[in-house]
Amino acid sequence: MTPDGPADPPVRRGPLDPRLLRYARATRGFLAVQAAIVLAQSGVIVGFAWVVSRALTGAIGGAPIGELLPLVAAGAALVLVRGVLIAASERVSAAGAARASLQLRAALIAAVEKLGPAWLSQRSTTALAVTAGHGLEALDAYFGRYLPQLVATAITMPIVIGAILLADPLSAVIVVLTMPLIPIFMVLIGLATGAVQRRQFDTLTTLATRFADTVQGLGTLKIFGRQHRAADSIDEVTGRYKRETMSVLRVSFLSGFALEFLASISVAIVAVTIGFRLLDGEMVLLVGLFALLLAPEAYLPLRQVGAQFHASAEGMAATSGIFAVLDAARAQGDRTRTVTAPTAEGGALLTARGLRVPRGERMIGPIDLDVRAGEVVLLEGASGAGKSSVIAALLGFAHAEGEISGGAREAIAWMSQRAGLLSGTVAENVALGADTPDAVLVARCLTDAAAGDVDAGIVLGAGGAGLSGGQAQRVALARALYRLRATDARVLVLDEPTSALDTDTEAHVWASVRAAADAGAGVLLVSHRPSARTIADRRVAVASVLVLPAEVPQ
Repeated sequence: MTPDGPADPPVRRGPLDPRLLRYARATRGFLAVQAAIVLAQSGVIVGFAWVVSRALTGAIGGAPIGELLPLVAAGAALVLVRGVLIAASERVSAAGAARASLQLRAALIAAVEKLGPAWLSQRSTTALAVTAGHGLEALDAYFGRYLPQLVATAITMPIVIGAILLADPLSAVIVVLTMPLIPIFMVLIGLATGAVQRRQFDTLTTLATRFADTVQGLGTLKIFGRQHRAADSIDEVTGRYKRETMSVLRVSFLSGFALEFLASISVAIVAVTIGFRLLDGEMVLLVGLFALLLAPEAYLPLRQVGAQFHASAEGMAATSGIFAVLDAARAQGDRTRTVTAPTAEGGALLTARGLRVPRGERMIGPIDLDVRAGEVVLLEGASGAGKSSVIAALLGFAHAEGEISGGAREAIAWMSQRAGLLSGTVAENVALGADTPDAVLVARCLTDAAAGDVDAGIVLGAGGAGLSGGQAQRVALARALYRLRATDARVLVLDEPTSALDTDTEAHVWASVRAAADAGAGVLLVSHRPSARTIADRRVAVASVLVLPAEVPQ
């Protein structure tokens, strides 16, 4: 099973966090269009209230039909215009949200690529997939609804309140005095909403991770008769997720009721004062109706801000995981590696001087390394000494100190301990990265990797499903050989290429590796097998030492 690995410290951020708003800059052009649309909507709202007020007072006063029909037609036209503006607003908001989410997703992918396999191997890939998938999709509501609604509120409220002020100053004062109640309750409700939404998202991540681990280790679980216990565990987490979801819905409904109740009470106060003044003859009916029709519109933007906050809360809950990855990549900075020259010193294809790789509380190295054309260099060390970490540093996937020369990734053909096969044919996996696989070269590489019995046309499932562990390892070796022969790569880096192979197959692989070196490639090999020494020209020992936490690069 895949372990969850150490988690990054949680990062809790608010809805207007500068980091999140930085990616919202992609929507600035869309927000400008949105502001123009909202301005037009505000004018329509005021105009519609005035037209309806005129029509109603005219009807009550016994105005002829000929005078009322133009008002009714104008009201219908304004309703149609408002509908068109709302549709346009939704379209613009969706386009802006798509652009902002795309930039944030690209930044997340770039951060994961920068942190590399060494970092990724210590994390739960399932949890990261949930964050990058469902979490980022949920952020569409933040970029496409919440932020545009804030813009709409900032524009619509002053215009509507200003119109009420011109018609009836007392009603405008009542609106202004009662309006702060809504933001106060929104803040209190928002704190509760954020807490339950984060618990729901964390539970979803746990559920996805538990399910993926169970599926991956199902064979082992069945052998030991523990599959039912794993299923019960998933069922328990599923029940917890259901309860968390119901908690989110309960808070959302209660908050919606509270906001509606406050707005209704505030409008009722305005209506009562208008009613008493109408009875006393202090106000004409036209002005009273106009102010009364606009009063709900004054509170509506704030209520919608609360509603959109709830819609975007799940996405904001995912930002803790997103920004934890981005912060980790930024902290890594440029310390991963330094390629000082395209060609290494002394005719070597790959050189490392004083290479030190931090790993937890231990420091691997220092290591001096030269890989020349035509030779096989074997990295040796006890299990866990850090040989794979050295490979990751040479490839630029891990923190490192020292100098690395001639180690550009495009010059290296690499095979990791994990086969890393993808859905598709065996040929597509061997020729990964090539536009069109060379069938002859694919067959040759499979043969040299002792995988000549594997049909290149077999379609594999996710993770290379359809092959045994040994077959998958040999296909991965064939992929490295294909890259070496089909590109400008001159260095072949192999990390435990025969760990799942029998003695005879291993001998075939060693002969192919030796032949690759004899053909002019430089080979850097990591292997625990004693037989690897038979093809090695030089051996380099890898060891690590315990260091004080303050000495470990952050």
